[in-house]
Amino acid sequence: MTEQEFTNLVNEHKATIYTVCYMFSKDEDEVNDLFQDILINLWRGIDAFKGDSKVSSWIYRVSLNTCISAERKKRIPTERLDLNIDLYEDNDADTKQIQMLHKRVHRLRPFDRAIVLLWLEGLPYDEIGAIVGISAKYVSVRLTRICEELKNMKDEEDVL
Repeated sequence: MTEQEFTNLVNEHKATIYTVCYMFSKDEDEVNDLFQDILINLWRGIDAFKGDSKVSSWIYRVSLNTCISAERKKRIPTERLDLNIDLYEDNDADTKQIQMLHKRVHRLRPFDRAIVLLWLEGLPYDEIGAIVGISAKYVSVRLTRICEELKNMKDEEDVL
């Protein structure tokens, strides 16, 4: 594959890659680092791609594996500075519910987060299974268990 072909491939799937990155981090710098790591892994693995699955499925798989590996490697917890500035403050009920769900999803294990992300992207169970390496039936089982886990999760404020 030529550099130009690779650039076209990345441009075509850039939104997918960024979606995966943002599922694993809220920090823009970390998201950019993850994006860069994914591009490196895609470039290194493109010649090994056999075409057994869709290119988009392969890109999801490389992206998810890269982000999951990066999450495992995190050793030193960082502390964020809270500037108490919210330029886009929105306090309606829908926004609060979306924010609560987003926080709960971020507390899931990386593998479960990956399944939720792919499901939210509207992928069929068989494709989700191909990407994460499980059967379509087990995707269904995992999603049911994830939904129960999300329902039973307490908000972080309740835990403190």
